[in-house]
Amino acid sequence: MPLPDHQKIILASGNKGKIKEIQATLKGHLIIPQSEFNVVEAEETGSTFVENAIIKARNAALHCSSPAIADDSGLVVDALNGAPGVISARYAGDGASDRQNLLKLLQELEDIPPEQRSARFVCVIVFMRHANDPLPLIAQGTWEGTILKRPVGDNGFGYDPVFWVPAHRQASAELNPEQKNAISHRGQALSILTAMFRSCGL
Repeated sequence: MPLPDHQKIILASGNKGKIKEIQATLKGHLIIPQSEFNVVEAEETGSTFVENAIIKARNAALHCSSPAIADDSGLVVDALNGAPGVISARYAGDGASDRQNLLKLLQELEDIPPEQRSARFVCVIVFMRHANDPLPLIAQGTWEGTILKRPVGDNGFGYDPVFWVPAHRQASAELNPEQKNAISHRGQALSILTAMFRSCGL
């Protein structure tokens, strides 16, 4: 039997990893990527993670006439006044690769000593019941760490090879997927969102 429409949620992303992760958490719902509806990705014009997540969720809900979920995440480095922040995915320029972004980060921190390289991954997830939802559900997770001098590890993506996790004494890229998902910024945000769904009867 197909799920009723209120249990179908459009994900404002075509990222297969995100789809799988969110689907595993929100088991009572069917997560459908917006790419199945040929939705053009929203321009991320916000100055904060919350603003960008809302922009993306609203865009998906509007074009699909369905509840939508979106996340915005990135790396915040204290010594760089919060950079790369909301432009983490394009820190080295539009179309930059993960490696180019990572190398730019290391270059910017080249003269910064280890004790001043504190940083955190941030993830904000927004759920909107419809495009004009005045009270979207907003969940945020943060993952504290420091930035290494050089990349290590082969797992993960983005800045994972230079993000040191003190509690595990390993870089994020050295953790296996199960370890990472249990403690990561996105894992935390999804846990909070799940609790919100239960409290709202969704």
